[in-house]
Amino acid sequence: MFTTLLSPVLYLTAMGVGLGSLVHRSAALGGVTYLQFIAPGLLAATAMQIGSGESMYPVFASFKWMRIYHAMAATPLMPFDILLGHLLWIATRVAMASGAYLAVVAAFGAIRSPLGLLAFPVCILVGMAFVCPIVAFAATRETDGGFAALMRFGVVPMFLFSGTFFPVTQLPDVVRWIAYATPLWHGVDLVRSLTLGHVDVLVALGHVAYLGVWVTVGIAIAGRVFKRRLGL
Repeated sequence: MFTTLLSPVLYLTAMGVGLGSLVHRSAALGGVTYLQFIAPGLLAATAMQIGSGESMYPVFASFKWMRIYHAMAATPLMPFDILLGHLLWIATRVAMASGAYLAVVAAFGAIRSPLGLLAFPVCILVGMAFVCPIVAFAATRETDGGFAALMRFGVVPMFLFSGTFFPVTQLPDVVRWIAYATPLWHGVDLVRSLTLGHVDVLVALGHVAYLGVWVTVGIAIAGRVFKRRLGL
């Protein structure tokens, strides 16, 4: 309940309404209020955070500690079936959180266009763009030591510097291009364009394609790792 419903209320109240009252509309924000700017960013970032959390310890534990995957592999299920089933569950978890967050964003009046409804499937895609590679990474681990580093040097910096709280154009050139390479920036930019109703179709398709590459490559690698780890 906290992560799904209360968290967006607290974030949007503190950052969008509280801090937002001190931030004036400007060209850098696209001429919108800070609440309208930050809400879609937080929506996409939440999809990333929920997906990342569901892709680390649950996968690692299913191989190493609880050996749930090994029990499943003793049935007629193939490794890819096991992988696909878990990915579908994580996608469901991301969808639940994104749907609740989108409802809260709408209640705060931060959606300016009917296109904002399309932010829901986009958030699922954003979440899975992180889920699939992280599942592949988690499946290779023999200890859980790498997860803290992944959060500290991957997920958290992306949350802070991929356009969630301020335009990446304000970053130094080198850091800005690093931000452009992250899947979260593509997700934030796409979700924001939908909620504000400023959609460039070619740019939007480029964002979808880039996120789709992360999903596809992640599934391909995870499939190989699952097959090797389960000995099938």
